[in-house]
Amino acid sequence: MIHVENLTKYYNDFCAVDQINFNIKKGEILGLLGPNGAGKTTTLRMLTGYFMPTSGTIRVKDYLLDEHLIEIKKMMGYLPESAPLYHSMLVYDYLDYVAGIRGMDKGQRISRIRQLVDLCGLDDIMHRSINELSKGLNQRVGLAHAMMTDPEILILDEPTSGLDPNQIAEIRDIIRKIGKEKTVILSTHILSEVEATCNRVVIINKGKIVADDVTENLKQAAGQKYFIHLALLNAEFKDVQEQLGAIEGVRAVEKTPGAQGSDLGIRLECESAADLRETIYQTIKQTSWILIEFQQETKTLETVFRELTKED
Repeated sequence: MIHVENLTKYYNDFCAVDQINFNIKKGEILGLLGPNGAGKTTTLRMLTGYFMPTSGTIRVKDYLLDEHLIEIKKMMGYLPESAPLYHSMLVYDYLDYVAGIRGMDKGQRISRIRQLVDLCGLDDIMHRSINELSKGLNQRVGLAHAMMTDPEILILDEPTSGLDPNQIAEIRDIIRKIGKEKTVILSTHILSEVEATCNRVVIINKGKIVADDVTENLKQAAGQKYFIHLALLNAEFKDVQEQLGAIEGVRAVEKTPGAQGSDLGIRLECESAADLRETIYQTIKQTSWILIEFQQETKTLETVFRELTKED
C-alpha cells in the first residue's frame, strides 16, 4: 500500500529524518513511536505531502508522491495533533462545510455526515458550537473531518494527546473500528495505546528507524537482557553482590528499596540465553539468607522502547 525508501528530510543543516525505509500493507494499523524530536511528525507530514522530502521516495499504490501528489492526497485523511477546526461554527455546519469543500452534493453530504456521527459518537453535539466542546470532543470532530471522503489511508498524529483516560478509551475504540476497513498510521507517546490498538510498531529515534515489527516480536527480539527482582532477609549487600555477581550470565547486581523496609531489595541484570532462576535460587539456598521475593521482570513495550531510545 505505502512504500517508503531512503526518506530523508533536512531543515537547513539539521537532519530530522535520516534515510528511513518501511512498507505498510493494506489494512494494517501501524504505531509510530519515538521520543520528542525523533522525527515522527516530520515523517507523517511527508507521507501526506505537506512537506516534500529532501531525498528519497514515497509511493502509495502505484503513485509517486512527487509526481501524483493530488491523487495521493485524495486517498488520505490526516488528523494533526491539534484538530484544525473553525471554533465559531456549529459542529453540523462545520462538517457540512468540509463536505462541500470536498465536492460532495447535498445528498452525499447528509448521508456521509450521518455515518460519521454514528462512527465518531457526535449525535449529542451536532448543534453545539465547536468552541464549547472539550478537547476530546474536538478530536472526534477532527476525526470526522479526516474521514469525510472515506479515505483508504488514515494518518493520526498524537490523536489522544491531552485527553483524559475515558476520552483516550473512546478514541481508541473508534480507531479500532476504522482499522477494520482502513490502513491507519498512528503516532503516539502512549505505549499502552499502541499495544491495545496497533498490529505493528515502528520505533524511530534521532531520525532513524531502530525497530520495526509486531509488538510481541519486538519484546522477544530486543536482546537477551532481562531483570530479576529479589527481596532477602539476613543478607548484606556486599555478600549478595559477591556471590550472585559471580554467576555466569549475571551482568550487574543493584540494590533497590526492599518490599517491607527491613529486607534487602536486589535487582539482577542478566544477559544469557539460559534461564538463570534455578542457579540463582540454588546459590541463595546455600546461604543463611531468607528469600521472601523472587520475580522476573516481564518485558513490556515500555522497557523495549526505553532500551532502543536511551541516549547511549
